[in-house]
Amino acid sequence: MGRIFKYLFYLVILAGIALVGYAYIGPWFGADFAAPTTEVRKPVILDAD
Repeated sequence: MGRIFKYLFYLVILAGIALVGYAYIGPWFGADFAAPTTEVRKPVILDAD
């Protein structure tokens, strides 16, 4: 039972390292992490009563 938790812990650590690596190296491979920069305007009706 302890061996399963040990391997699961190693897997979580490796997945975290892979995620951080992808965040740094991803833009070189064409992954775009930028937020959309379009302006959104919606009318708001305020009730002053």
